[in-house]
Amino acid sequence: MNANNYIQSMFAERIGGNRFGKETVIYKFEKIKRAKREAIKEFPDRKFIDLGIGEPDDMADEKIINVLKEEAGVWENRGYADNGIDSFKIAAADYMKSVYGVQGINAESEVIHTIGSKPALAMIPQAFINPGDIALVTVPGYPILATMTEWLGGTVYRLPLLEENNFLPDLETIPKEILEKAKLLYINYPNNPTGASATYDFYKKVISLAKENHIIVVQDAAYAALTFDGEKPFSFLSVEGAKEVGVEIHSLSKAYNMTGWRLGFLVGNELVIKAFGAVKENNDSGQFKAIQLAGKYALEHPKITEEIARKYSRRHEMLIKVLNQLGFTVMKPKASFYLYVRVPKGILGGKIFRNAEEFSQYLIREKQISTVPWDDVGSYIRISVTFEASGIEEEKKVIEEVYHRLRSEKFLF
Repeated sequence: MNANNYIQSMFAERIGGNRFGKETVIYKFEKIKRAKREAIKEFPDRKFIDLGIGEPDDMADEKIINVLKEEAGVWENRGYADNGIDSFKIAAADYMKSVYGVQGINAESEVIHTIGSKPALAMIPQAFINPGDIALVTVPGYPILATMTEWLGGTVYRLPLLEENNFLPDLETIPKEILEKAKLLYINYPNNPTGASATYDFYKKVISLAKENHIIVVQDAAYAALTFDGEKPFSFLSVEGAKEVGVEIHSLSKAYNMTGWRLGFLVGNELVIKAFGAVKENNDSGQFKAIQLAGKYALEHPKITEEIARKYSRRHEMLIKVLNQLGFTVMKPKASFYLYVRVPKGILGGKIFRNAEEFSQYLIREKQISTVPWDDVGSYIRISVTFEASGIEEEKKVIEEVYHRLRSEKFLF
Protein backbone atom coordinates (compact mmCIF):
# COMPACT_ATOMS: atom_id res chain seq x y z
CA MET A 1 0.00 0.00 0.00
CA ASN A 2 1.56 3.29 -1.06
CA ALA A 3 1.31 6.44 1.02
CA ASN A 4 -1.68 7.89 -0.80
CA ASN A 5 -3.62 4.64 -0.45
CA TYR A 6 -3.17 4.37 3.32
CA ILE A 7 -3.89 8.07 3.84
CA GLN A 8 -7.10 7.67 1.81
CA SER A 9 -8.23 5.03 4.30
CA MET A 10 -7.64 7.23 7.34
CA PHE A 11 -9.93 10.23 6.80
CA ALA A 12 -12.48 10.80 9.55
CA GLU A 13 -16.04 9.75 8.75
CA ARG A 14 -17.23 13.28 9.54
CA ILE A 15 -15.60 14.53 6.32
CA GLY A 16 -16.42 11.46 4.24
CA GLY A 17 -14.09 8.70 5.44
CA ASN A 18 -12.41 6.75 2.66
CA ARG A 19 -14.79 8.46 0.21
CA PHE A 20 -13.21 11.86 0.89
CA GLY A 21 -12.24 13.61 -2.35
CA LYS A 22 -14.04 11.01 -4.47
CA GLU A 23 -17.60 12.31 -4.18
CA THR A 24 -19.16 13.26 -7.50
CA VAL A 25 -21.80 15.54 -5.99
CA ILE A 26 -21.17 19.19 -6.86
CA TYR A 27 -22.37 21.51 -4.12
CA LYS A 28 -24.42 24.66 -4.67
CA PHE A 29 -21.73 27.28 -4.28
CA GLU A 30 -19.27 25.32 -6.42
CA LYS A 31 -21.91 25.10 -9.17
CA ILE A 32 -22.36 28.85 -8.97
CA LYS A 33 -18.60 29.44 -9.21
CA ARG A 34 -18.26 27.15 -12.22
CA ALA A 35 -21.23 28.70 -14.01
CA LYS A 36 -19.85 32.21 -13.35
CA ARG A 37 -16.47 31.29 -14.80
CA GLU A 38 -18.10 29.86 -17.92
CA ALA A 39 -20.40 32.87 -18.36
CA ILE A 40 -17.53 35.35 -18.02
CA LYS A 41 -15.45 33.34 -20.49
CA GLU A 42 -18.32 33.14 -23.00
CA PHE A 43 -19.27 36.82 -22.72
CA PRO A 44 -15.99 38.61 -21.94
CA ASP A 45 -17.30 42.00 -23.09
CA ARG A 46 -20.45 41.91 -20.98
CA LYS A 47 -20.17 43.05 -17.38
CA PHE A 48 -21.07 40.26 -14.97
CA ILE A 49 -23.54 41.41 -12.30
CA ASP A 50 -23.03 39.64 -8.98
CA LEU A 51 -26.16 39.85 -6.83
CA GLY A 52 -25.21 36.75 -4.88
CA ILE A 53 -22.15 37.74 -2.90
CA GLY A 54 -22.93 38.09 0.80
CA GLU A 55 -20.28 40.58 1.80
CA PRO A 56 -19.97 44.37 1.62
CA ASP A 57 -18.71 45.93 -1.60
CA ASP A 58 -16.89 48.75 0.17
CA MET A 59 -13.83 49.26 2.35
CA ALA A 60 -13.94 49.82 6.09
CA ASP A 61 -14.13 53.45 7.19
CA GLU A 62 -10.83 55.26 6.70
CA LYS A 63 -10.57 56.15 10.39
CA ILE A 64 -10.89 52.47 11.36
CA ILE A 65 -8.13 51.61 8.91
CA ASN A 66 -5.93 54.36 10.33
CA VAL A 67 -6.32 52.97 13.86
CA LEU A 68 -5.18 49.58 12.58
CA LYS A 69 -2.16 51.14 10.86
CA GLU A 70 -1.14 52.98 13.99
CA GLU A 71 -1.72 50.14 16.45
CA ALA A 72 0.00 47.56 14.23
CA GLY A 73 3.27 49.39 14.88
CA VAL A 74 2.93 49.41 18.67
CA TRP A 75 5.39 47.04 20.34
CA GLU A 76 2.91 45.98 23.07
CA ASN A 77 0.40 44.78 20.48
CA ARG A 78 2.67 42.22 18.85
CA GLY A 79 1.89 39.20 21.06
CA TYR A 80 -0.92 36.76 21.70
CA ALA A 81 -4.31 38.24 22.54
CA ASP A 82 -5.67 34.98 24.01
CA ASN A 83 -9.31 35.59 24.97
CA GLY A 84 -9.24 39.28 24.16
CA ILE A 85 -8.20 42.67 25.40
CA ASP A 86 -10.24 44.43 28.08
CA SER A 87 -10.76 47.65 26.14
CA PHE A 88 -12.49 45.80 23.28
CA LYS A 89 -14.79 43.99 25.71
CA ILE A 90 -15.67 47.25 27.45
CA ALA A 91 -16.43 48.84 24.07
CA ALA A 92 -18.65 45.87 23.19
CA ALA A 93 -20.62 46.17 26.44
CA ASP A 94 -21.04 49.93 25.89
CA TYR A 95 -22.11 49.27 22.28
CA MET A 96 -24.82 46.87 23.44
CA LYS A 97 -26.14 49.60 25.74
CA SER A 98 -25.95 52.55 23.34
CA VAL A 99 -27.13 50.82 20.16
CA TYR A 100 -29.46 48.09 21.47
CA GLY A 101 -30.47 49.40 24.88
CA VAL A 102 -29.15 46.30 26.64
CA GLN A 103 -28.35 47.29 30.21
CA GLY A 104 -26.05 45.72 32.76
CA ILE A 105 -23.63 43.73 30.59
CA ASN A 106 -20.52 42.84 32.61
CA ALA A 107 -17.64 43.38 30.21
CA GLU A 108 -15.34 41.10 32.18
CA SER A 109 -17.55 38.02 32.46
CA GLU A 110 -20.34 38.41 29.87
CA VAL A 111 -18.38 39.42 26.75
CA ILE A 112 -15.66 37.62 24.82
CA HIS A 113 -14.14 38.49 21.45
CA THR A 114 -14.25 36.08 18.53
CA ILE A 115 -12.29 35.80 15.30
CA GLY A 116 -15.48 36.47 13.38
CA SER A 117 -18.85 34.83 13.96
CA LYS A 118 -18.16 31.66 11.96
CA PRO A 119 -15.58 30.24 14.43
CA ALA A 120 -17.90 31.17 17.29
CA LEU A 121 -20.70 29.09 15.77
CA ALA A 122 -18.28 26.20 15.29
CA MET A 123 -16.97 26.35 18.88
CA ILE A 124 -20.22 26.66 20.80
CA PRO A 125 -21.28 23.03 20.13
CA GLN A 126 -17.85 21.91 21.35
CA ALA A 127 -18.77 23.27 24.77
CA PHE A 128 -22.19 21.61 25.00
CA ILE A 129 -22.88 18.81 22.52
CA ASN A 130 -22.27 15.19 23.51
CA PRO A 131 -23.14 12.22 21.26
CA GLY A 132 -26.92 11.89 21.13
CA ASP A 133 -27.64 15.53 22.00
CA ILE A 134 -29.79 17.62 19.66
CA ALA A 135 -29.36 21.11 18.24
CA LEU A 136 -32.42 22.92 16.92
CA VAL A 137 -31.47 24.85 13.78
CA THR A 138 -33.54 26.99 11.42
CA VAL A 139 -33.50 26.27 7.67
CA PRO A 140 -32.69 27.72 5.26
CA GLY A 141 -29.73 29.20 7.04
CA TYR A 142 -26.05 29.35 7.86
CA PRO A 143 -24.98 25.72 8.44
CA ILE A 144 -21.90 25.92 10.70
CA LEU A 145 -23.43 25.16 14.11
CA ALA A 146 -25.36 22.26 12.56
CA THR A 147 -22.28 20.87 10.84
CA MET A 148 -20.23 20.94 14.03
CA THR A 149 -23.07 19.37 16.02
CA GLU A 150 -23.11 16.41 13.66
CA TRP A 151 -19.32 16.12 13.70
CA LEU A 152 -19.52 15.79 17.49
CA GLY A 153 -22.01 12.93 17.25
CA GLY A 154 -25.06 15.08 17.90
CA THR A 155 -28.24 15.30 15.87
CA VAL A 156 -29.70 18.32 14.11
CA TYR A 157 -33.45 18.97 14.15
CA ARG A 158 -34.33 21.44 11.43
CA LEU A 159 -37.02 24.08 11.88
CA PRO A 160 -38.40 25.28 8.53
CA LEU A 161 -38.79 29.00 7.91
CA LEU A 162 -42.05 29.44 6.02
CA GLU A 163 -43.27 32.55 4.27
CA GLU A 164 -46.73 32.18 5.83
CA ASN A 165 -45.12 32.39 9.27
CA ASN A 166 -43.05 35.48 8.35
CA PHE A 167 -39.98 33.22 8.16
CA LEU A 168 -40.03 32.58 11.91
CA PRO A 169 -39.83 28.95 13.13
CA ASP A 170 -43.01 27.47 14.59
CA LEU A 171 -41.68 26.45 18.00
CA GLU A 172 -44.93 24.76 18.97
CA THR A 173 -44.45 22.05 16.36
CA ILE A 174 -41.24 20.69 17.93
CA PRO A 175 -41.98 17.19 19.28
CA LYS A 176 -41.64 16.62 23.01
CA GLU A 177 -39.07 13.86 22.54
CA ILE A 178 -36.90 16.25 20.54
CA LEU A 179 -37.12 18.97 23.19
CA GLU A 180 -36.07 16.48 25.87
CA LYS A 181 -32.72 15.92 24.11
CA ALA A 182 -32.21 19.40 22.72
CA LYS A 183 -29.37 21.47 24.16
CA LEU A 184 -28.98 24.30 21.67
CA LEU A 185 -31.39 26.45 19.67
CA TYR A 186 -29.79 28.41 16.83
CA ILE A 187 -31.68 31.41 15.48
CA ASN A 188 -30.48 34.20 13.21
CA TYR A 189 -32.32 37.54 13.02
CA PRO A 190 -32.27 39.59 10.91
CA ASN A 191 -32.13 36.41 8.91
CA ASN A 192 -29.82 35.09 6.23
CA PRO A 193 -31.13 34.36 3.61
CA THR A 194 -34.74 35.51 4.09
CA GLY A 195 -34.05 39.04 5.36
CA ALA A 196 -36.80 38.54 7.97
CA SER A 197 -36.66 40.25 11.37
CA ALA A 198 -37.68 38.81 14.72
CA THR A 199 -40.37 40.30 16.92
CA TYR A 200 -40.50 40.91 20.66
CA ASP A 201 -43.26 38.28 21.00
CA PHE A 202 -41.18 35.72 19.12
CA TYR A 203 -38.21 36.26 21.42
CA LYS A 204 -40.49 35.88 24.45
CA LYS A 205 -41.60 32.50 23.08
CA VAL A 206 -37.98 31.50 22.52
CA ILE A 207 -37.07 32.41 26.11
CA SER A 208 -40.09 30.52 27.49
CA LEU A 209 -39.24 27.43 25.42
CA ALA A 210 -35.62 27.57 26.56
CA LYS A 211 -36.50 27.87 30.24
CA GLU A 212 -39.10 25.13 30.18
CA ASN A 213 -36.87 22.67 28.34
CA HIS A 214 -33.39 23.69 29.58
CA ILE A 215 -32.12 24.80 26.18
CA ILE A 216 -29.35 27.29 25.44
CA VAL A 217 -30.26 29.92 22.84
CA VAL A 218 -27.65 31.07 20.32
CA GLN A 219 -28.86 34.17 18.47
CA ASP A 220 -26.70 35.12 15.49
CA ALA A 221 -27.00 38.90 15.15
CA ALA A 222 -24.58 39.45 12.26
CA TYR A 223 -27.01 41.78 10.46
CA ALA A 224 -28.80 43.30 13.45
CA ALA A 225 -27.33 46.80 13.15
CA LEU A 226 -28.24 47.23 9.47
CA THR A 227 -31.79 48.57 9.89
CA PHE A 228 -33.87 50.89 7.69
CA ASP A 229 -36.72 53.38 7.65
CA GLY A 230 -36.58 54.36 11.31
CA GLU A 231 -36.39 50.75 12.51
CA LYS A 232 -34.04 50.57 15.48
CA PRO A 233 -31.52 47.74 15.96
CA PHE A 234 -33.13 45.06 18.13
CA SER A 235 -31.24 42.61 20.35
CA PHE A 236 -32.46 39.32 21.75
CA LEU A 237 -30.72 40.31 24.99
CA SER A 238 -32.95 43.37 25.34
CA VAL A 239 -35.88 41.07 26.14
CA GLU A 240 -36.38 40.17 29.79
CA GLY A 241 -34.99 36.74 30.66
CA ALA A 242 -32.85 36.37 27.55
CA LYS A 243 -29.51 36.54 29.37
CA GLU A 244 -30.68 33.71 31.65
CA VAL A 245 -30.92 31.31 28.71
CA GLY A 246 -28.52 32.36 26.01
CA VAL A 247 -26.02 34.45 24.13
CA GLU A 248 -25.90 36.65 21.07
CA ILE A 249 -23.15 36.75 18.45
CA HIS A 250 -22.22 40.11 16.97
CA SER A 251 -19.92 40.65 14.02
CA LEU A 252 -18.17 43.72 12.70
CA SER A 253 -18.02 42.17 9.24
CA LYS A 254 -21.33 43.38 7.85
CA ALA A 255 -22.02 46.38 10.10
CA TYR A 256 -18.61 47.99 9.48
CA ASN A 257 -17.46 46.56 6.11
CA MET A 258 -14.83 44.51 7.97
CA THR A 259 -15.39 40.98 6.60
CA GLY A 260 -11.71 40.15 6.09
CA TRP A 261 -10.72 41.58 9.47
CA ARG A 262 -12.38 38.63 11.26
CA LEU A 263 -13.65 40.23 14.44
CA GLY A 264 -16.79 39.88 16.50
CA PHE A 265 -17.94 39.14 20.01
CA LEU A 266 -20.15 36.81 21.99
CA VAL A 267 -22.26 38.41 24.71
CA GLY A 268 -24.77 37.15 27.23
CA ASN A 269 -25.02 34.37 29.79
CA GLU A 270 -21.94 34.26 31.99
CA LEU A 271 -21.67 30.46 32.16
CA VAL A 272 -22.01 30.10 28.40
CA ILE A 273 -19.32 32.74 27.91
CA LYS A 274 -17.06 30.94 30.38
CA ALA A 275 -17.53 27.59 28.64
CA PHE A 276 -16.97 29.16 25.25
CA GLY A 277 -13.76 30.75 26.56
CA ALA A 278 -12.47 27.36 27.69
CA VAL A 279 -13.06 25.91 24.23
CA LYS A 280 -11.64 28.98 22.52
CA GLU A 281 -8.38 28.69 24.46
CA ASN A 282 -7.89 25.33 22.77
CA ASN A 283 -8.76 26.59 19.30
CA ASP A 284 -7.01 29.92 18.85
CA SER A 285 -4.76 32.48 20.50
CA GLY A 286 -6.96 35.50 19.88
CA GLN A 287 -7.26 38.08 17.15
CA PHE A 288 -4.37 40.51 16.58
CA LYS A 289 -4.62 43.24 19.22
CA ALA A 290 -4.34 45.99 16.62
CA ILE A 291 -7.46 44.65 14.91
CA GLN A 292 -9.27 44.56 18.25
CA LEU A 293 -8.31 48.17 18.89
CA ALA A 294 -9.56 49.16 15.46
CA GLY A 295 -12.74 47.25 16.28
CA LYS A 296 -13.00 49.18 19.53
CA TYR A 297 -12.94 52.41 17.56
CA ALA A 298 -15.64 51.06 15.24
CA LEU A 299 -17.95 50.08 18.11
CA GLU A 300 -17.52 53.53 19.61
CA HIS A 301 -18.73 55.09 16.33
CA PRO A 302 -22.01 53.37 15.36
CA LYS A 303 -22.88 56.22 12.99
CA ILE A 304 -20.53 54.51 10.55
CA THR A 305 -23.03 51.65 10.39
CA GLU A 306 -25.94 54.04 10.00
CA GLU A 307 -24.35 55.45 6.85
CA ILE A 308 -23.76 51.96 5.45
CA ALA A 309 -27.39 51.04 6.18
CA ARG A 310 -28.63 54.10 4.28
CA LYS A 311 -26.79 52.88 1.20
CA TYR A 312 -28.36 49.43 1.42
CA SER A 313 -31.79 50.93 2.04
CA ARG A 314 -31.49 53.00 -1.13
CA ARG A 315 -30.34 50.01 -3.18
CA HIS A 316 -33.17 47.86 -1.81
CA GLU A 317 -35.76 50.37 -2.93
CA MET A 318 -34.34 50.74 -6.44
CA LEU A 319 -33.93 47.01 -6.99
CA ILE A 320 -37.32 46.08 -5.52
CA LYS A 321 -39.03 48.54 -7.86
CA VAL A 322 -37.39 46.90 -10.87
CA LEU A 323 -38.09 43.34 -9.71
CA ASN A 324 -41.76 44.10 -9.14
CA GLN A 325 -41.96 45.67 -12.62
CA LEU A 326 -40.63 42.37 -13.97
CA GLY A 327 -43.44 40.42 -12.29
CA PHE A 328 -41.81 39.31 -9.06
CA THR A 329 -43.42 40.03 -5.71
CA VAL A 330 -40.81 41.56 -3.42
CA MET A 331 -41.14 43.61 -0.25
CA LYS A 332 -38.44 45.63 1.45
CA PRO A 333 -36.99 43.99 4.57
CA LYS A 334 -36.59 45.88 7.83
CA ALA A 335 -32.89 45.05 8.01
CA SER A 336 -29.97 43.19 6.35
CA PHE A 337 -28.79 43.42 2.76
CA TYR A 338 -30.76 40.42 1.47
CA LEU A 339 -33.89 39.97 -0.61
CA TYR A 340 -35.49 36.53 -0.63
CA VAL A 341 -37.41 36.11 -3.87
CA ARG A 342 -39.72 33.28 -4.87
CA VAL A 343 -38.63 31.95 -8.26
CA PRO A 344 -40.90 31.78 -11.31
CA LYS A 345 -42.24 28.48 -12.57
CA GLY A 346 -40.99 29.27 -16.02
CA ILE A 347 -40.97 31.66 -18.95
CA LEU A 348 -43.94 32.09 -21.28
CA GLY A 349 -43.32 29.95 -24.34
CA GLY A 350 -39.96 28.84 -23.04
CA LYS A 351 -38.12 27.34 -20.11
CA ILE A 352 -39.62 25.58 -17.09
CA PHE A 353 -37.83 25.95 -13.75
CA ARG A 354 -38.24 22.93 -11.48
CA ASN A 355 -36.43 24.59 -8.61
CA ALA A 356 -34.42 27.63 -7.55
CA GLU A 357 -31.13 26.10 -8.62
CA GLU A 358 -32.32 25.83 -12.22
CA PHE A 359 -33.51 29.45 -12.21
CA SER A 360 -30.24 30.64 -10.66
CA GLN A 361 -28.21 28.77 -13.27
CA TYR A 362 -30.38 30.30 -16.03
CA LEU A 363 -29.69 33.81 -14.71
CA ILE A 364 -25.95 33.16 -14.62
CA ARG A 365 -25.58 31.45 -17.97
CA GLU A 366 -28.06 33.43 -20.05
CA LYS A 367 -28.26 36.80 -18.32
CA GLN A 368 -24.85 36.97 -16.60
CA ILE A 369 -26.51 37.75 -13.27
CA SER A 370 -25.52 35.77 -10.18
CA THR A 371 -27.85 34.95 -7.27
CA VAL A 372 -27.88 32.22 -4.61
CA PRO A 373 -30.58 29.51 -4.87
CA TRP A 374 -32.34 28.03 -1.83
CA ASP A 375 -34.53 24.95 -2.21
CA ASP A 376 -34.62 23.88 1.45
CA VAL A 377 -38.15 25.15 2.13
CA GLY A 378 -39.78 26.21 -1.11
CA SER A 379 -37.83 27.59 -4.05
CA TYR A 380 -36.29 31.04 -3.64
CA ILE A 381 -33.24 32.96 -4.71
CA ARG A 382 -31.28 35.20 -2.37
CA ILE A 383 -30.36 38.55 -3.85
CA SER A 384 -27.83 40.77 -2.12
CA VAL A 385 -27.62 44.53 -2.57
CA THR A 386 -23.88 44.45 -1.94
CA PHE A 387 -23.17 44.48 -5.68
CA GLU A 388 -20.13 46.53 -6.70
CA ALA A 389 -21.01 50.14 -7.42
CA SER A 390 -19.39 53.40 -6.37
CA GLY A 391 -22.06 55.99 -5.68
CA ILE A 392 -25.71 56.45 -6.59
CA GLU A 393 -25.20 56.88 -10.33
CA GLU A 394 -23.31 53.59 -10.64
CA GLU A 395 -25.96 51.88 -8.52
CA LYS A 396 -28.65 53.11 -10.92
CA LYS A 397 -26.67 51.81 -13.90
CA VAL A 398 -26.33 48.33 -12.36
CA ILE A 399 -30.02 48.10 -11.54
CA GLU A 400 -31.06 49.50 -14.93
CA GLU A 401 -28.87 46.83 -16.55
CA VAL A 402 -30.62 44.12 -14.52
CA TYR A 403 -33.95 45.39 -15.85
CA HIS A 404 -32.61 45.63 -19.40
CA ARG A 405 -31.40 42.01 -19.37
CA LEU A 406 -34.63 40.57 -17.95
CA ARG A 407 -37.37 42.74 -19.42
CA SER A 408 -37.75 40.64 -22.60
CA GLU A 409 -38.88 37.64 -20.55
CA LYS A 410 -42.45 36.98 -19.40
CA PHE A 411 -41.97 35.12 -16.13
CA LEU A 412 -44.73 32.75 -15.02
CA PHE A 413 -45.50 32.47 -11.29
